Amino acid sequence: MNILALNCGSSSVKFKLIRFDVDGCPRELASGLVEEVGSGASLFRYVGIDGEPSVERVRALDHEAAVRLVLDALTAPRRGPLEGLSEIAAVGHRVVHGGAEFRKAVLVDDAVREAIGRCSALAPLHNPHNLRGIELARALLPGVPQVAVFDTAFHQSMPPEASTYALPEETRSELGIRRYGFHGISHAYVARRAAEELGRPPGALRIVTCHLGNGASVAAVKGGRSVDTSMGMTPLEGLVMGTRCGDLDPAVVLLMVTDGHLTPDDVDRLLNERSGLLGLSGASNDMREVIERSADDSRAELALEVFCYRVRKYIGAYTAALGGIDALVFTGGIGENEPEVRARACRGLDFLGVLLDDGANERGAVRIGAGSVAVLVLGTDEELAIAMEAHGLVT
Repeated sequence: MNILALNCGSSSVKFKLIRFDVDGCPRELASGLVEEVGSGASLFRYVGIDGEPSVERVRALDHEAAVRLVLDALTAPRRGPLEGLSEIAAVGHRVVHGGAEFRKAVLVDDAVREAIGRCSALAPLHNPHNLRGIELARALLPGVPQVAVFDTAFHQSMPPEASTYALPEETRSELGIRRYGFHGISHAYVARRAAEELGRPPGALRIVTCHLGNGASVAAVKGGRSVDTSMGMTPLEGLVMGTRCGDLDPAVVLLMVTDGHLTPDDVDRLLNERSGLLGLSGASNDMREVIERSADDSRAELALEVFCYRVRKYIGAYTAALGGIDALVFTGGIGENEPEVRARACRGLDFLGVLLDDGANERGAVRIGAGSVAVLVLGTDEELAIAMEAHGLVT
């Protein structure tokens, strides 16, 4: 059975085609990414059945053109793993926000589409594009089951004390205000991978997972279930990110409006697009550049240290929330590739049993811990996780 995982962003379409054998074991057949969708010079990165990566300039003026490029590549002679689109048994879609309505992946029908649309108010930068991907797949692959896999679903297991903001109940109920959490597909995947790596059942482990990238979050996972996470009602809360500020005193927003004379739209753009590493460093939201400049640039050094301090603080907080820690996991573009960030994030945590093997950390080994707590560097694979959820629903 072939499952296509589709992740439609604002200006990109990421995909993987996974084949599941009769025992349910997955095998990747093809993968890729269409970047800069909407421009006249999009990039199409593709790895076909021959395993050779390729990059070419293409015209993908909208998401429909991008999805058509993907489907054409999957059925192309020699490099495409499919003889025809009828060989696709289901399509799994990443949907960032499922609100309180979705606790697990679901088959898409008209009611689900409407619910995803309603949640767009909570994730206006993501859900409309996720929904567009669903609509395109339904049109281009008629009759093929579509499955929505929600980033928020994994965190629906948070207890009320972790998910509730201290606001009046009538305000929370009227506006749907609560902590939802994000990156759930990734946190669930690497928590499961950590249990496999350690040879222990997920139900027996207390794990702190750090998904660090341009968007970043930490989750506390106990017995395979999320009990807390750093992002809140939107992806703005929590860690310092590439361009998002993370945790912020709400009175700062009021000050920006009253004394700074900013409009709500101005504040939204400032907090989401001009803050984080970019705002602190004054030059870049790319952690590689921030680290490179940190040796002789005080603003870059501050950006690096604030980022790592915030991660370290959440690791400590979530160890308390879990009542101890068995494993600490780093994943995401920064978490997997920046030993300097991992070292700084773990600095001073030896009292918890978190201690790094400096050599293993520099090499980017899977196991980098030297203390009683297992510290792991694990690659996330959200598309594989999406395909696995979809496979589970259609078989």
